[in-house]
Amino acid sequence: MADTRALYVISVAAELAGVHPQTLRIYERKGLLAPARTSGRSRRYSDHDIQLLRRIQELTNEGISLMGVQRILALEQDLDAARQRAARLEASVDALQHEMEARLAAAHQQYRREIVPTRTAALVLARNNMTTK
Repeated sequence: MADTRALYVISVAAELAGVHPQTLRIYERKGLLAPARTSGRSRRYSDHDIQLLRRIQELTNEGISLMGVQRILALEQDLDAARQRAARLEASVDALQHEMEARLAAAHQQYRREIVPTRTAALVLARNNMTTK
């Protein structure tokens, strides 16, 4: 994941993202971007913000409106969250599967100590045939 430390002033961030500083202000007003602020209220951008700016530029260069970009970014964020949740659930299922297998093996070991062997059905049938003749 990208670094979230706010390091870059607006002019440097704009240059790194390949846009004009005014574009960054517009994106902020539209809610696409929320840079950190210093105590003096100047904007500071992180590496994560720069990646986001590049993604916004990529989408707008494809002809997508800023409203469309906003929706796409929200859906991408939802998708990432869903993928992370799915990965956590898969890990939980794997852990439960291993636990179930271990408990099943332990139960089978317990049965081997408690079950008394009996005659096989063939022996019982053979004896019954001998006594009935």
